[in-house]
Amino acid sequence: MIAAVLCVLVAAAIARPTFAQDGSRFWYETEALNPGLPEGDASRLDRSTPRLTLRGFINATERGDYDAAAHYLNLARLAPENHAASGPAAANRLASIMARQVWIDWSSIPARPDAMIEMAGGSNSRAGEPRRNLPLATLQTGGKAYDLRLARYKPPEGPAVWLFTPQTVDNIAPLYDAFGPRRYERAIPDVLKRELAGLWLWEWLALPLIALIVLALGWGVQKVVHWLSTKAPRNWLRNGLDRSRLPLALLVMAGTTQAILAWVLSFSGPVQAIVKPTLTIVMVWAVGMTALRILDAILHKITLRFVGDIDDKRGFDERNFYTSIYALRRLIVLVTVGIAAIIVLARLNLFDSIGMTLLASAGVLTVILGIAGQAVLGNIIASLQIAFAKPVRIGDAVYFEGEWSYVEAIFYTFLRLRTWDKRRIVVPVTYFISKPFENWSVTEARMMRVIDLWLDPCADVDLLRRSFQKMLEDDPDITDTENAYVYATDHSPDGFKISFYAMMPDPSTGWTAQSRLREKLMACVRDEHPEWIARERVLDVGDGDRRAGTRAAGAG
Repeated sequence: MIAAVLCVLVAAAIARPTFAQDGSRFWYETEALNPGLPEGDASRLDRSTPRLTLRGFINATERGDYDAAAHYLNLARLAPENHAASGPAAANRLASIMARQVWIDWSSIPARPDAMIEMAGGSNSRAGEPRRNLPLATLQTGGKAYDLRLARYKPPEGPAVWLFTPQTVDNIAPLYDAFGPRRYERAIPDVLKRELAGLWLWEWLALPLIALIVLALGWGVQKVVHWLSTKAPRNWLRNGLDRSRLPLALLVMAGTTQAILAWVLSFSGPVQAIVKPTLTIVMVWAVGMTALRILDAILHKITLRFVGDIDDKRGFDERNFYTSIYALRRLIVLVTVGIAAIIVLARLNLFDSIGMTLLASAGVLTVILGIAGQAVLGNIIASLQIAFAKPVRIGDAVYFEGEWSYVEAIFYTFLRLRTWDKRRIVVPVTYFISKPFENWSVTEARMMRVIDLWLDPCADVDLLRRSFQKMLEDDPDITDTENAYVYATDHSPDGFKISFYAMMPDPSTGWTAQSRLREKLMACVRDEHPEWIARERVLDVGDGDRRAGTRAAGAG
């Protein structure tokens, strides 16, 4: 029994860390606090709350008192004999890192000793619970993430205090190498290292100068890319480069600014908080847009090579292929936007801070987006529906709301129709698919055209049938002369309607051929049988004589 008790005590002693133990949910128990630092300095410091600790550390480093600032660090992982030398140096470096990379939101730093979460917001299940460990920031370098944290420690004697954690002290060295002052900053005079409106004086001078340099560089990149596009040997490459001028310029501008921040100058936290996410977003957008525009040029080249200018004269497979190309582009854009959003969130480390908030507010966002973006989202969904179901394809001839036109393009939110007289009609996708329309190319481009003529009852239909067949055989655009018919389809006291039916190869050719055949039929009647022209007979009785007058009626 005694041996078992001894084993438990030995195991507990081995498992107990030398600097802290989870003895309370309010603090970490520790045997001693920085025994290698002078105790007199610590007695004058107020480290009872996270806010007082952070403010005291910043105030001490701003006045250059790094000996006092060292008392805000937990140096438990350093040998006590090294505290006096290593503590102030670590405080100096940590202050430099925080000044350049951390923009402190003081409202989020608790002013309570127990750092209790007081506001119960939405899904915050930890409201009302005390905390003994508080994250300040997470910085990434070399593919690794490093945390800056405050924690509450309780020595055997004395009150509990908030200090920077030993892990934070260990992280100072790699973070200082990545985010500390650059070598060129040593040449900046001390008079320019004073603060003005939250920024150092030298930053107010350097920022406009860097902006001018970067803008000039972007202008030069646009000119160079335009010159290269004029020298490109292939048309698709020329179009791709010309359309990528702006994204490439922005990419070079953002990359140059990143290089300046990494190797030349390291700006303060407020500037980094604005510039860093902006550069990340610009670079991701520029890379994505450059890739998309070059891909557009390649897809356009493919369609021109295998399809050419699209209209209903092209076969079903060609029009189907062109529509699939447009659908592929839309899917690539959606995937690119999704990947870009994930990269931006990951690069800016926003998943941890807003990920749960987005999930918690998904219902509210769904309602807001459903109301505000109903039309846009509906058009996008309808566009994808057209792309996959293909009730209409690019190049199809359609008859929509009294207009005969071709489907020239299908975009996310609208269709562009090209009328026979080269006008463009832009129609929202949801409106287009909600209205009935005639797709003259749904199975094949061929269609039957009819020409109606009103003639006198004495007209010989058989003779007209033979003449019409001869006209079809002589017409260069008519390829199917077998499917041709001539019928008397209506009559009236003044004449009857003769309908001439002919199979046209496609709607555009059919319209031209129909007009040409109508002219030939009218010329045949006028020149060879003028008596067949329909006339309106008027019975006029006057002076006891019956006189019949006639009046030409014309053709329909």
